[in-house]
Amino acid sequence: MGRFVLAVFQVTGETTSLMLDTIGCLGRAAVSPRLTIRQMAHIGVDSLALVIVTVGFSGMVLSLYTSVELIQLGAQKYVGGLVGLSVAREIAPVIAAIVVSARVGSAIAAELGTMVVTQQVEALRALATSPIEYLVVPRFVACVVMLPVLGVFANLAGIGGGYLVAVYVAGVHPTIYLDSLRVFVENLDLAVGLVKTVPFAIIISLVACHQGLYTKGGAAGVGRATTSSVVMCIMLVYVADFFLSYLLPR
Repeated sequence: MGRFVLAVFQVTGETTSLMLDTIGCLGRAAVSPRLTIRQMAHIGVDSLALVIVTVGFSGMVLSLYTSVELIQLGAQKYVGGLVGLSVAREIAPVIAAIVVSARVGSAIAAELGTMVVTQQVEALRALATSPIEYLVVPRFVACVVMLPVLGVFANLAGIGGGYLVAVYVAGVHPTIYLDSLRVFVENLDLAVGLVKTVPFAIIISLVACHQGLYTKGGAAGVGRATTSSVVMCIMLVYVADFFLSYLLPR
């Protein structure tokens, strides 16, 4: 138990130090546009299809169950609102973050971990190049910029998928579904979901970079860092989601 507590404090301290160093680089405008754009393509564009599929089908499943039950209760006018609120506030931001954690977080940890064990990071320091500025900042900025963009597409996919199932499978009239969306889903609901993606992006980028840069033990260490990155990112996303849901307007 004592070792676990010490490990938690150590990781927290190291990640906090990494965050402060990253903020310091941003304060000095030490951001490489070329590297950042490359990471934006990797994090955002390459993850788009996976986010659309996962959130789209999640919206379809939610719509399938809620449509059947609400139609039986004579409350089909609430289907669109229920699906829209669920997708906008929870499903879209959380699942998009999980997809990025699994796909991008693992890739960042593996890439940086490999650079550490092959001494490429030490070579950067020998060339008077900051690993934080060269490796962490582009990934941090790209993740913070692109995850909200993925959240927008996730909303469209989830609500659109719910519409298709509600209308063409469950038999809800299109006008009823759309009217329900307009009545129950406000701009605030969409904004809350998108605001959540920013802390999620910060968590994913910093945790993945930390796990990669603090890799030890050769190839086996890279594997452990990759696994730890995914597990920690997903766990912290859910923890952060609860507190954000509690603090943000409901």
